[in-house]
Amino acid sequence: MHTTGGRHFLQIPGPTNVPDRVLRAMAAPTIDHRGPEFAELTKAVLAALGPVFATSGPVVIYPSSGTGAWEAALVNTLSPGDRVLMSETGQFSTLWSELAGRLGLQVEVIPGDWRHGADPAEIGRRLADDREHAIKAVCVVHNETSTGVTSRVPEVRTAIDEAGHPALLLVDTISSLGSIDYRHDEWGVDVTVAGSQKGLMLPPGLGFNAISEKALAASRSAGLPRSYWDWGPMIEANARGFFPYTPGTNLLYGLREACAMLAEEGLPNVFARHQRHAAATRAAVRAWGLEVLCADEREHSSSLTAVLLPEGHDADEVRRVILETFDMSLGAGLGKLTGKVFRIGHLGHFNDLTLAGTLGGVQMGLQLAGVPIKPGGVEAALEHVREAKR
Repeated sequence: MHTTGGRHFLQIPGPTNVPDRVLRAMAAPTIDHRGPEFAELTKAVLAALGPVFATSGPVVIYPSSGTGAWEAALVNTLSPGDRVLMSETGQFSTLWSELAGRLGLQVEVIPGDWRHGADPAEIGRRLADDREHAIKAVCVVHNETSTGVTSRVPEVRTAIDEAGHPALLLVDTISSLGSIDYRHDEWGVDVTVAGSQKGLMLPPGLGFNAISEKALAASRSAGLPRSYWDWGPMIEANARGFFPYTPGTNLLYGLREACAMLAEEGLPNVFARHQRHAAATRAAVRAWGLEVLCADEREHSSSLTAVLLPEGHDADEVRRVILETFDMSLGAGLGKLTGKVFRIGHLGHFNDLTLAGTLGGVQMGLQLAGVPIKPGGVEAALEHVREAKR
């Protein structure tokens, strides 16, 4: 590949661009993770995370990917043979359900078309039919990174309540936390799963569980084996500012800085910025004459947009042309969407002019790859941003 001037445009839906402030924070010398300075860092980070998850309860931080945080949510709350209800909304909900099966759980999957979010009404029906309360947890991916569809978690909570069912609600916010409005306490979520490499603007390497009182109570009798993922030793050590094993020390420096950046901008402003960029991107896609994968206007993701290509055109070829010509990475189609869609990430450390450059590269790349489009996409997006700024 030939080299170009300027910076690489990393417009996949995560890992996202890491701000210079966060990189500089992470470049600090490593300190003793058993010493008093580290205890202060831990307590500061845990306090700063509460508003990000919108919780007053405990948040546990693992040196892990989001997949580890998925496993932690399950093994701390469930026992071998427990039934869990999963909604198939895309590649990541599919992977989470497969992980649950490998742990010895009985997984009941509500099938989906990968263009819609979790169906609250169907979840309610399944729970209402479960008169023995055999289903112990409902697992929902809040923002499906593979499709650009955001499930309506408050409506899922309402459906569980209206069915009068005691199942726990476990929600994956790996590509929505810090980008899309989310409220752990208010929405009655029992375990929120998250990762460091998307809206939190960090490299990969930290996984999170935010934990309700109900989930904590469940963990005391849960029978799945756990050691590394065990909440108990984590929460006990965290109270003193420490961890039961070596934490991701320098990533925690970065996390403290990233939380400060979110607080300075103000979370409502962060969410509004993501909504603006997502709506502008959809305006561009439609002006090109292409289709947004998400099929429900209530469920468009503010983190990313998945673009469906016309029959006979290979999305991976479009991505190759854009990478080689303009030094920009776009997200691939995953699972059954391979070659059919590409994904534009517009989350994290991202502003109006980055959006303009991103969409300019996509428009030129589509044209160079021979995809039949109308040329007005970028202007449609800029018009949306201009109107939002008036």
